[in-house]
Amino acid sequence: MSCGKPHETDCGDVLAEVYLYLDLECPDDRRELIRVHLEECGPCLREYGIEQEVRALVARCCGHEIAPAEFKTRLRGRLSQLMMEAETREYLPE
Repeated sequence: MSCGKPHETDCGDVLAEVYLYLDLECPDDRRELIRVHLEECGPCLREYGIEQEVRALVARCCGHEIAPAEFKTRLRGRLSQLMMEAETREYLPE
């Protein structure tokens, strides 16, 4: 995904790392780049909002259980795959 505007951090990179950002699992310098990007890029901010809502829903449904690392890895992989498929559909002619 790209909003078409130049940014210091690419839209695709930001969206690929949004879960790391939400989980506070990325380095502080990277976190700051992502935060700045989200502040200036409406499409990414909307996508981030959707991701944030999904996380909140999962948290409500699962309580305070900690998901195994393997599950997180599989889930992130699947979500990345779905994002790539959605992005591909955006550019396909109708």
